[in-house]
Amino acid sequence: MITLEKVDGATLEAEAEKAGITLPIEQTKVWSGFQADIDGRTPWGNYLIKRDGELVAVISFIDFETHGYHYLRSMHGPAWVAKPTEAEEREVVDAIVDTVKKADKSIAFLRIDTWFADGTEKVLSTVPYDQTVVIDITGGDDEILARMKRRGRRDVRKSLRECPAEVADETDKALTDFSEYYDVMVETGQRDGFTPAPMSDYSDMIGALGADHCRVFAARIEDRVVAWSIVTVNGTHAVRYYAGMRNEVMRLHVTDKLLYSECCILGSQGITEYDLMGIGSDFAPSLKGLNEFKCKFTEEITPVAPARDVPIKKVFYKTLQTVQGVRKALR
Repeated sequence: MITLEKVDGATLEAEAEKAGITLPIEQTKVWSGFQADIDGRTPWGNYLIKRDGELVAVISFIDFETHGYHYLRSMHGPAWVAKPTEAEEREVVDAIVDTVKKADKSIAFLRIDTWFADGTEKVLSTVPYDQTVVIDITGGDDEILARMKRRGRRDVRKSLRECPAEVADETDKALTDFSEYYDVMVETGQRDGFTPAPMSDYSDMIGALGADHCRVFAARIEDRVVAWSIVTVNGTHAVRYYAGMRNEVMRLHVTDKLLYSECCILGSQGITEYDLMGIGSDFAPSLKGLNEFKCKFTEEITPVAPARDVPIKKVFYKTLQTVQGVRKALR
């Protein structure tokens, strides 16, 4: 029998640690605090998920209010003790739905990360992924380099020889003034066809999570920022959340030098895994443009559970799907 026990964030983290779960930062108390400061988002609840009294997973939800309705988002949740079978996951998802229905009549659907598609729908928005690249950053600088694909080693070595950029942890500088870094993101968006979030979204994230959980690494040429990244950290796991680069340095292997330096710095601080946060696949074909760069840094591709929607108000959810279909047809 599956049961859900509501707990505070500290208890969720403690129980996850006891069970050997490496929590994604999005399942932590510090992330809930960050989300609480964003308009339209409210921490909704944390749960221990047990089968016959034994912990099998944990999950933390944020209530998103948009266009007059509410849905619950749990990024990288549930976080499992062990990967479930399809039947085990289905049983847990059903129990989560029952709990949410009883607790809050306003919730239209859940957006959670599930290994299997049964009982779910494709997300109405965002681009989920089912594969990522996780770099092993243990053993020191030489070992990190040795584990890369040949192309990755070649490009990194070339960057170390020829790229004039200096790389450093600039978290303190970014906290003081993010405008120099944001200019690079604006240029990146113009080149790659997306509109960046407002500058405050990035600076607020760094400030809310703090230097223990969020770092900014930057590459400078003649003291000018030409590339940077925001990296989240929880326990021994780091994730490359955002990154930007100026057009003028695209042929200088700046990003190779930046990313390798990040690996070395994070590894020296006791981080063991560095997740580059999603690549393309048949599930996420629009992300395949990321693969050439990201996949050269490791021999292995890591499967992950992608985000999917679980309707609760099923008729209303069908309406949302219809509206979305009309919007796409009009584009």
